[in-house]
Amino acid sequence: MASPKYGKIDYDYALQLATTTEDKDGPIWMVNLMSYHDIAQYGDGNKTKITGREADDLYSPLEPLKAIGAEPVYFGEVENKLLGDQRDWDRIAVVKYPTRKSFIEMQEKKDFQAKHVHKEAGMKETIVMGCLPMDFPIPQSALPDWEEVEYPSSSKDGPIVALHVVKFRNRTELGETPEKMAEYTSKAATIGIKQGVRISGWFGVEGTIVGDGREWDQVRFNAFPSKAAFMAVIQDPERLEAQKAHREEAIIDTYTLIVRTKFDRIKESIERQ
Repeated sequence: MASPKYGKIDYDYALQLATTTEDKDGPIWMVNLMSYHDIAQYGDGNKTKITGREADDLYSPLEPLKAIGAEPVYFGEVENKLLGDQRDWDRIAVVKYPTRKSFIEMQEKKDFQAKHVHKEAGMKETIVMGCLPMDFPIPQSALPDWEEVEYPSSSKDGPIVALHVVKFRNRTELGETPEKMAEYTSKAATIGIKQGVRISGWFGVEGTIVGDGREWDQVRFNAFPSKAAFMAVIQDPERLEAQKAHREEAIIDTYTLIVRTKFDRIKESIERQ
């Protein structure tokens, strides 16, 4: 299995996915960060005049996923990047696979391979992380109704997900949060609750099957009733102070993205595992 044009395969992690024994295997959530070519690169002298995003729409492997018992549980369009390197991401998707091995087995299916030409043409770069759910740190029953917060959803500013992909300064166990980050999270959660934050899902990263060679520790999907609600949290002076004192000490690499959600079934997919 050669690495595609849009990223490097971690062959050690691929082997782990393929050889996990049945008694230790189970559901895995593949979190995808996607960036597209302006014009799809089909290798036909640009005779095919569609965008990379349109090529990825043609790729959409819903039938092969369904055949192995996998399901898309999140999809959204990236609106802004607040933190991160020079890369600009376009879409976020999460697919729940029934087992690690099923993810590898799908790559060999002929109907999947037939569609993959569109992904090769459309995708400029991607990061695909194999993830396992973490416990939610906020009691979901104690949260205010989105209609009652300061910045509720509106026709001009609907729900968003603040997506955080993080690499901690010091290595941690899968799903473990360093003390400095936990202190920051506690302060940010107190502020976020007032603005209606909901945790769709937090994940520990088991491995990055496709990427640029970097390793990641956690992926956090925090839902807000509006972009304005999230920005009120971001701009809060107490949160900014906690970020400087704790978050910046804990994290060595990160992306923070504002994503306009198309559908979000992450929480339900975790509850059904």
